[in-house]
Amino acid sequence: MAGWLRTYPKSRLRGDAVGALTAWALIVPESVAYAQIAGVPPQNAFYAAPVALLVYALFGRSRFLLVGATSAAAVLSAATVSDVSSDAGAAVGLSAALAVIVGAILVAAGVARLGFLTDFLAEPALVGFLFGMALTIIVRQLAKLVGVSSGDGNFFGRLWTVLRHAPDWSLVTLAVGAAALALLLVLERYVPRLPASLIVLALGLAVSAGAGLKNHGVEIVGKIPSAVPVPHLPGIGAHDWLLLAGGAFGVALVVFAEAFSIASRFAREHGDEVDADREMISVGASNVAVGFFRGFTVSGSASRSAAAEGAGGRSPMVSVIAAVLILVTGAFLTPLFTDLPEPVLGAIVIVAVRGFLKVGELRRYARLDRPSLWVALTALIGVLLFDLLPGLLLAVALSLALFIAAAGRPRLAVLGHLPGTHLYGDTDEHDDARVTPGVLVTRPDGALFFGNVSRTKLGVSALLKRADPSPHAVVLDIGASFHLGVPVLDVLDELREELARDGILLHLARVRARAREDLVRHPLAGELGAGALHASVEEAVLAATTAAPTSTPAPPAVP
Repeated sequence: MAGWLRTYPKSRLRGDAVGALTAWALIVPESVAYAQIAGVPPQNAFYAAPVALLVYALFGRSRFLLVGATSAAAVLSAATVSDVSSDAGAAVGLSAALAVIVGAILVAAGVARLGFLTDFLAEPALVGFLFGMALTIIVRQLAKLVGVSSGDGNFFGRLWTVLRHAPDWSLVTLAVGAAALALLLVLERYVPRLPASLIVLALGLAVSAGAGLKNHGVEIVGKIPSAVPVPHLPGIGAHDWLLLAGGAFGVALVVFAEAFSIASRFAREHGDEVDADREMISVGASNVAVGFFRGFTVSGSASRSAAAEGAGGRSPMVSVIAAVLILVTGAFLTPLFTDLPEPVLGAIVIVAVRGFLKVGELRRYARLDRPSLWVALTALIGVLLFDLLPGLLLAVALSLALFIAAAGRPRLAVLGHLPGTHLYGDTDEHDDARVTPGVLVTRPDGALFFGNVSRTKLGVSALLKRADPSPHAVVLDIGASFHLGVPVLDVLDELREELARDGILLHLARVRARAREDLVRHPLAGELGAGALHASVEEAVLAATTAAPTSTPAPPAVP
């Protein structure tokens, strides 16, 4: 825990300080914007930000990950809280409680070593989900850019509301929002090292105060109380805790998937290692802590982490210094944000989330992998039609369905001897592979489990029907199966019985050590005998060719 601090080299302090300043320049405006997305007052962002940074610096292992408010976490928090209550006054307590529940789920999952579960959130599902989430956020912020309300409902309902009220659009608000949006894009395009968000925020404040934009119908943020983090219980009833728990699992999945993907990317680039279970605990602890300081759900930030790393940040000290800077900002500088125009905040959010609109990735899926495209589009359309969590769950369900369908239909390869070697290869892939007369050598291209072993048995039967002449032995290569559960062994025993009735012997090749342990505890081992279990395909074929074929079929099994 914070072991890096004991060996921290002073030579890194300058680079980390510059990285922290860069991160601070992004955190301040983005946190205010994300607080609005989450449906809580701006000061709650200043409560949460330093706590999240310090707790992750204490527990986390990534040198580069910065944890805090993100667009994905904020919009998921808002969606989950709104399902429990539409009362704006209850949003702070519900958002804080949700962060505690999400954090507790992640800590418990990390302790139980369940980090591998994020592998089942397929990348295409995440791409589609984030694409739909970005569009949902953009349409909400678009309303701020034109000075009208986006109303309620899904993406299409909100978009229609904004367009339907075109006669009510404020031209001054639109001019301010469009100017902020254009300046952000220009700065990011031509001077990417400058903190574009902070520059636009400062200019927006100056113009708003100098020109009196409030008097021209432009909405402003208004007074933000000083924000010094103080421990505070969420203060909601037990019934509300239970209502939040259902949606919290989906939020926890996305929050961790987002954070871990960022940490993993930096680890690969810098030759580091990150442990999924430890990161799960660290991100979870950050959320629990934030929840007890009136914050809202946090995750890893790709933009801030990349900006800090690009500026020279190389250790968790970046998070520590940035946390101190934000504490000072929240305690003494919040009055500076009073005149901040809402359309400027909307422009900052739109630019922040546009990176999730990965049209190129969807095109790549369409060109190379149609199933992945359907997963991504399912998530995208699900989010736009049904909201965030239903869209995510739909995408996860489709991902699992495709995985189960693929794993449940293993291809059975017919193997032949490769001349001049001791190896056996797929006859479809090797033209010179020679089939052994009288022996069917086959291999399921994947591990056997309860979902595919019956299809494997049917596949062997189909191959035997097509074989001419009929083999007297079957060699089944199960080298891809490191574990054999009872359902698998039961079906293999059924296969043995069916083959025995036709006078055909069954040999198992490349039986792994763990699989052998499973097998010897099952009656199948005694029925096959030690002479039918082999370490290699070559050994199994040799045993099958030298064994005398069964002359009389075995009697039918007694029902």
